[in-house]
Amino acid sequence: MTSLTGPITVGVEEEFHVVDVETRHLVPRSGLLLQQLPEDRFTPELQRSVVEANSRPCTRLEDLAQDLVELRRTVIRAADGLGLGIAAAGSVPLVDTEALKISPDPRYEQMLADYQVLTREQLICGTQVHAEIGDRDLAVAVAHLLAPWAPVLLALSTSSPYWLGRDTGYAGYRPLVWQRWPTAGPMPEFGSAAEYAETIDELVRSGVITDPGMIYFDIRPSAHVPTIELRICDSCPRVSDIALIAGLFRALVTRELEAVRNGVPRQIRPELVRAATWRAARSGLEGELVDPEEGTPRPAAEVVRRLVNGLRPELEASGDWELVTALAREALARGSSSARQRKAFTRNGRLTDVVDLLLAETRSEVWRPETAGTGTRAA
Repeated sequence: MTSLTGPITVGVEEEFHVVDVETRHLVPRSGLLLQQLPEDRFTPELQRSVVEANSRPCTRLEDLAQDLVELRRTVIRAADGLGLGIAAAGSVPLVDTEALKISPDPRYEQMLADYQVLTREQLICGTQVHAEIGDRDLAVAVAHLLAPWAPVLLALSTSSPYWLGRDTGYAGYRPLVWQRWPTAGPMPEFGSAAEYAETIDELVRSGVITDPGMIYFDIRPSAHVPTIELRICDSCPRVSDIALIAGLFRALVTRELEAVRNGVPRQIRPELVRAATWRAARSGLEGELVDPEEGTPRPAAEVVRRLVNGLRPELEASGDWELVTALAREALARGSSSARQRKAFTRNGRLTDVVDLLLAETRSEVWRPETAGTGTRAA
């Protein structure tokens, strides 16, 4: 079982877009970039225009954030020498789809043959947070129970307002692109890890998916490590937002682990979770979200504050309370990446300015909140 004597270990998989610094367009050059990066920390993804960085598992959020900063520094340094830029965002606005290609891997080639346009249009990047749970039965139970809170974490990450050169009207369009896959969405309830594994086997036998890695639930037990994995979030230009999301996710996992162990009953309505997810993708932090507990619309800032304050016991137990409250305060004051991108576009009406903003924010190594330790509430 997961230890009750200390904070749960967390880690992050962070996906980056690779763009040409002259044209600001997405380019399929990750292979060349990866040749200059440590294989144990950086990996290819489905599209050749994406590179994934893998943090070390950490107990302290400060250590996690610093590791992410160092990974960004490493990939940006390599990209600079190749005339490339690195952008952490759910999507980038300038794309020539005819010039892009999938990575040369038999699994990815099979996905292209099977899913066609879904594979070709997988021009998106996410932030995936792992929280350690060694007991697979607990991981399966907790992944389902966390579903109502996933949309709030999505709202904190929204950074994909533009898609193929156009403003979508959404703060996060990436989740809508992602949900086209046949196994995406909130994780259903399973009675045990064995039942979960049997369902995956049935899906593979059906021919709809080819392996367990294609289970794309918003939150799922990891297919390859003993963790529970948050998958719904956009990539975040600012490391501070990743630290905030990781801290909140760990606190939620801790709370739901106790609920499962204590036999606390809770009913999850997947149709309401899907509706709340759409709302978060549509509005981000600039509109209303669906309150996870009451199911009613509330201003996004109020929902985030209620979440943070409701997790105070878990955040204090892990030593995250002051840091997370400060990060939440600053995130709400700053607004979503999507809002900043739209503001950058309105200055001159150029999508290149949007890409420049994303490149600059991804490059920034400042993540520590100025207000840490000065308050006791999220706002």
